[in-house]
Amino acid sequence: MVGNDKLQGLTLKQLAAASPSIAPLADEISFEFRKQRFIFSNELQRFQKLPYPSKDSFGNYCKSSGYGSESKANAAFNKWGRNIFEFPQPTFLKLMKEHCMEPFFVFQVFCVGLWCLDEYWYYSLFTLFMLVLFESTVVKSRIRTLTELRQVRVDSQTLMVHRGGKWVKLSGIDLLPGDVVSIGRPTGQGSDERTVPADMLLLAGSAITNEALLTGESTPQWKVSIIGRNLGEKFSLKRDKNHVLFGGTKILQHSADKNGHLKTPDGGCLAVVLRTGFGTSQGKLMRTILFSTERVTANNWESGLFICFLVIFALVAAGYVLKKGLEDPFRSKFKLFLNCSLIITSVIPPELPMELSIAVNTSLIALARKGIYCTEPFRIPFAGKVDVCCFDKTGTLTSDDMEFRGVVSLNGSETLETDPNIITEQSVQILAACHSLVFVDNKLVGDPLEKAALQGIDWAYTSDEKAVPRKGRYQPVQILQRHHFASHLKRMSTLVQVQDSYFAFVKGAPEVIQERLIEVDPKYVEAYKHFTCQGSRVLALAYKALPEMPVGELRTLERDAVESGLSFAGFAVFACPLRTDSAAVLKELKHSSHDLVMITGDQALTACHVASQVHIIQNEVLILTSKESGVFQWLSPDEKECLAFKDEEVSTLSGSHDLCITGDSIALLQRTGALQLVIPFIKVFARVSPDQKELILTTLKAVGRTAMMCGDGTNDVGALKQSHVGVALLNALPPEKSESESQSKKPSSVSVPGKTSKTKRSSGNASPPGISGSVSTDASSNKVGTTNRQLRGSSNPGSQHVPSGNNHTLTPAEKQRQKLKKLMDEMNEEGDGRSAPVVKLGDASMASPFTAKHSSVQPTIDIIRQGRSTLVTTVQMFKILGLNCLATAYVLSVMYLDGVKLGDVQATISGLFTAAFFLFISHARPLSTLSAERPHTHIFCAYVFLSLIGQFAIHITFLILMTKEATKYMPEECIEPDSEFEPNLVNTVSYMANMMIQVATFAVNYMGHPFNQSIRENKAFFYALSVAAIFFTVVTSDMVRFLNDWLRLVPLPQPFGHKLLFSAGLMVGGCYLWEHMLRALFPGRVPDWKRKLRRTTTKTVDLKKDV
Repeated sequence: MVGNDKLQGLTLKQLAAASPSIAPLADEISFEFRKQRFIFSNELQRFQKLPYPSKDSFGNYCKSSGYGSESKANAAFNKWGRNIFEFPQPTFLKLMKEHCMEPFFVFQVFCVGLWCLDEYWYYSLFTLFMLVLFESTVVKSRIRTLTELRQVRVDSQTLMVHRGGKWVKLSGIDLLPGDVVSIGRPTGQGSDERTVPADMLLLAGSAITNEALLTGESTPQWKVSIIGRNLGEKFSLKRDKNHVLFGGTKILQHSADKNGHLKTPDGGCLAVVLRTGFGTSQGKLMRTILFSTERVTANNWESGLFICFLVIFALVAAGYVLKKGLEDPFRSKFKLFLNCSLIITSVIPPELPMELSIAVNTSLIALARKGIYCTEPFRIPFAGKVDVCCFDKTGTLTSDDMEFRGVVSLNGSETLETDPNIITEQSVQILAACHSLVFVDNKLVGDPLEKAALQGIDWAYTSDEKAVPRKGRYQPVQILQRHHFASHLKRMSTLVQVQDSYFAFVKGAPEVIQERLIEVDPKYVEAYKHFTCQGSRVLALAYKALPEMPVGELRTLERDAVESGLSFAGFAVFACPLRTDSAAVLKELKHSSHDLVMITGDQALTACHVASQVHIIQNEVLILTSKESGVFQWLSPDEKECLAFKDEEVSTLSGSHDLCITGDSIALLQRTGALQLVIPFIKVFARVSPDQKELILTTLKAVGRTAMMCGDGTNDVGALKQSHVGVALLNALPPEKSESESQSKKPSSVSVPGKTSKTKRSSGNASPPGISGSVSTDASSNKVGTTNRQLRGSSNPGSQHVPSGNNHTLTPAEKQRQKLKKLMDEMNEEGDGRSAPVVKLGDASMASPFTAKHSSVQPTIDIIRQGRSTLVTTVQMFKILGLNCLATAYVLSVMYLDGVKLGDVQATISGLFTAAFFLFISHARPLSTLSAERPHTHIFCAYVFLSLIGQFAIHITFLILMTKEATKYMPEECIEPDSEFEPNLVNTVSYMANMMIQVATFAVNYMGHPFNQSIRENKAFFYALSVAAIFFTVVTSDMVRFLNDWLRLVPLPQPFGHKLLFSAGLMVGGCYLWEHMLRALFPGRVPDWKRKLRRTTTKTVDLKKDV
């Protein structure tokens, strides 16, 4: 069954041969787990994932011609199966039966049976009802998720597939890995809803795709063929994403290439299928969403150890009862063994699964209401443990709205020219034609920086790939071929035609272009550093004249040859303003005991300038640079301070300076094995590739740091996946600060998903609106069998049911109707705390466990707040569970031997109080601001154990004293062991004292400020405590006689009743003082990762000495 972790059966089947003349292949042993197939490898002697043909060389892909015969296609079908997403849709009863057969449920039903044998009928029925109710909500949540996901299907559009040496028409669901297909933008009815049916590698042609459904990135992605790549090089899906059409994405535009080894019959792009079904990127995302609905808890392994500790205590108590009971020949042996069984089973309360998962589910719901979606709920507690927050710069801390400042040509002058008529012709033409902009549905889309450059020089770009000046004397430029930007190359180029001449236009990082210039100006480095120190983004522009040749031959030129031997044209300077709240958010993170780190692909000086504006850098900066001799040294931005680099001194140096290193430095550290000695102390990482970003996060984890990474869903995928808490920002809408604030906004001020708050990019008349006008809107309403709903309060004005007139006043009836509708929507969409919210395919991202539909870094604070709240709630729940179980074990053991027991109604009322209190404390909301104080991250710590021991001692002392006091008022012979429950003074006092202990446990151990609401602010819990206090006063004073009769409580002799209340107050006060004294003595602290690093370093040094 879907989502079940039970033992999986092995499948044995005989593989079909590729040809009838060949004998059948050996038997294959395999099994399927969570929609992934694992096969047994005879070479490795272990099971491995079913391999797909996605790691071959480019040369082999270029020669692909599909399956040459029907038998080969059948063999592939037997291996990989159909290209479908197959979800069984079990009935409620079938799933419920499966849940009821799980070990924990069976154990709890067994416990209910034990209570029935002891004639606790009401309590047993109440417990059984709670169990069934919880399992029903889990089943309902799983069915809802399955129903949502079953609507997502592989597109069954008809494609031309090359099989048996000819082109044939096949449905998308019949595709197999290794098929060669013709694919392009669909036409005809329903073409807007058509998606790519599988992951494919482009062999010829190019395409513009919308990957919003997978990555959340609204900017269209340009996909190019593998023509021109080194034929011997291995294809890497991670590195070569720009060649891959991912399943589930939409092709917005395509252009065929007749130079492919196969000619497509319908003018589509030539592609080879890499992965199908659940093996695709879309299938992986669906599996993540599907199996994230299982029970989620915080501190799973600690939960088990904690319960083991309680079981040991219960075994001791049961052993004591058994020993004492067997010494009494008049005791019932059946009752004795029954009571021993109850003692042991009582340490695992029936509401345990609900209590442990409700804290995480409550956080998931709260985050979903803020537009933050989580596909891996187990990471919620990690958010509370985060001690280092890493941020990408461009598009994360800074705005997407680039501002073109001008060009520095270095023609005897270092001034910044802003007038396009004064800027040199080569510089203007490179800015106009060296880019990846493209027209989609008559709208210009692409990188905001390139659009800003085009607008700044006042040129236009036409749909036939021609750059034309709006005014001025310069010649138009026709683009013939593009070599797209690659993060590992840090440059891009285009081959263009200007009148009858051919040129190569190149732009990229200044230090990269410098190495490819024929002649370097003496002031080259000084000039670009001057502007990067101001926080500007600088691109070097260069060009090369090409000899006359046919256009077809021109397009086959190798990229490296095109991008070498260049002439310098100038530096293009762009301003990249900070987002409005970046500095405030990072300041709050810094003040809440978090280290801040920037990881960017931008230049070091630019990165350091921005880092100083957002509180990442506060001391003097040193940048690790290399001399011409290859020796590395620490150099200040103004180059006045210079220190030798020694990896063992980095930790000391970081105390007085903020350090910055580049990607080249990281490569050096890898070679010398000094990564762990240096990386944990660095504040800014500049000019790093996506792979190096991933390496940085891996290193931080290796030294014991709990890391959060916040970035976009494209370049930062590896780092987001490697971090404990990865947050992908989708730039959809500004953060929603509060429900009341969002309701009070006027319709005109509501942000449209897909647009940022600023409108610089669309202002002016240089170019048509970009993606925010076309593709992002399409993404937000993207339907692949399911509707991607917009957040309440942030959708278009029409969805708010508010008339357009600003002066309209709603009637009380309309207001009430709105409130009711909103409440019903929340209940329908978010569910309750017992089950996690369903994450829809359009809300999740394959890039990261957390996906935030915001154009701000504010979600990082929201996630950490919820993570801390979850940790605090979990720790307090375990403390309460521990104290309740210890008290129950004592009552069922020592007091049982004295003949004290509870009535059936009394036990049921006690269970109701416990369930209500647990529900109310788990719904405590986190405070709006982060505290510098940190929560305790582990259950097994001095604070928790001392708290448990101290409070348990106070509880038992109170219980023993009150019970002994009660025995003075009644004859000893009135209490008979093993007799049926009869109300008497000792039973009454025992019950009241137990209930008071229970309420005191919740009240004292409730963790409010500085993480959650206080008891007074948590209204539901406060009212519940007030009701409990009134209840004790009423039953103790015997004010409502029929209530005491129903509870089977006898009147308390006075002044004993007042003494009981006074002693209870002392008990609560003692527990409160003990608990808060321990909180002051043992505050939560940042993990001492430096100690772990020193141990690791010492071992490394010792190993080197031994070698």
